[in-house]
Amino acid sequence: MTNPTSTLVVEQLAKSYPSPDGALPILKGVNLTMSRGEALAITGPSGSGKSTLLYILGALDAPDSGTVTLEGKQPLRLSEAEQAQFRNTQIGFIFQDHHLLPQCSVLENVLIPTLVGRGADEAADARARELLQRVGLADRISHRPAQLSGGERQRVAVCRALINRPTLLLADEPTGNLDQDTAENVGSLLLDLNREQNTLLVCVTHNQELAGRFPRQFHLQDGLLKETRP
Repeated sequence: MTNPTSTLVVEQLAKSYPSPDGALPILKGVNLTMSRGEALAITGPSGSGKSTLLYILGALDAPDSGTVTLEGKQPLRLSEAEQAQFRNTQIGFIFQDHHLLPQCSVLENVLIPTLVGRGADEAADARARELLQRVGLADRISHRPAQLSGGERQRVAVCRALINRPTLLLADEPTGNLDQDTAENVGSLLLDLNREQNTLLVCVTHNQELAGRFPRQFHLQDGLLKETRP
């Protein structure tokens, strides 16, 4: 039964891809519920469908069947334009590669999601500066990505993901390109900001140490998502 207090409700998600031998099932009826402020990590072998699940949660891919409900809305049933607007305002993405624009400053990169629609205003600028202060990059706002370390670039990416105050924060191997010490710092930052911003945080990772720091842990294998630590 669906928990009425849940902010994210995933029900019976199924997804398969074509192969020479017919449809290859990747997800086989995935269920998940989360409430504001919760953080969970998903581990599993390569090719198990972790990123596929994340992209479906972020309305970047569509399942064969099943539903995703976020704050009472089902983004997968929206039009393409409505989905784009929903992603921009309700979902923040952090990938293994920071995807910063090299020609833009740190501050400009963080503000990019606010340019859709009305464009960046004084409030957005103030929030961007506040976030950069929070992650220790207040003295880097005019720098270009090439002038930053890998960990600094990823911290900028975290700020960019949070600039529009999303409900759901999705992180796909956010520490995969970082050394151990930097990965630990970025992992701590993600969990701290999740609590401070009261978001939902879903992190896909191969890093067992990072996964072990999350309050809730899941393992995806053979198309099924199983909670290993509630």
